[in-house]
Amino acid sequence: MIYRKNVRGWEQIARLVAGVAMVACGLIGLAGNPIGYLIAAVGVVTGLTGVVGYCPACAMAGRTLAERRSL
Repeated sequence: MIYRKNVRGWEQIARLVAGVAMVACGLIGLAGNPIGYLIAAVGVVTGLTGVVGYCPACAMAGRTLAERRSL
């Protein structure tokens, strides 16, 4: 892989659901409106970060997935 995952499993599901909701809201709720297309585009990016498990913004902030340590 070229990248290291920085989005947890539960967060991937949340991002995917949120992305689908944003695309639906942008294309159905605000049909024909430029803001609707912008919301849909952001929804596509959000959904892709959920599918891939990598978020460039989180990487720039230095977020990594820390392995759990046994106590």
